[in-house]
Amino acid sequence: QISLLVGFISVNNSPWTDYSAYSYFQIVTMCDLVMILFFYIVHIFRVYRKLTCVSWPLAEFLHYLIGTILLLIASIVAASKSYNLTGLVAGATFGFLASILCVLSMWSSYKVSCVTQSTSK
Repeated sequence: QISLLVGFISVNNSPWTDYSAYSYFQIVTMCDLVMILFFYIVHIFRVYRKLTCVSWPLAEFLHYLIGTILLLIASIVAASKSYNLTGLVAGATFGFLASILCVLSMWSSYKVSCVTQSTSK
């Protein structure tokens, strides 16, 4: 998700008004980005076929659910602490955009994995 990376870079290159708020925003965006890349690699190399002990659709759904909630909280905190600094406002805006995109990804992964499996039985 490019919006996570742009939000991280925007916050990182701006003067901070509240250290704890923006460090939390950076930690959440980077952890979310790393986990998204992890699931992309799992799908690209088809690791899910070899590790059948893990319910990959459930793991991906829980990742998107938890990541979206944490990202939404981080974006709200970042927006409330931005004090009209353009880089911080941009970071919070891209955080909100990434939250919306994560909700759409969560919905599409649910629809593809759960609805497709239930209709194929």
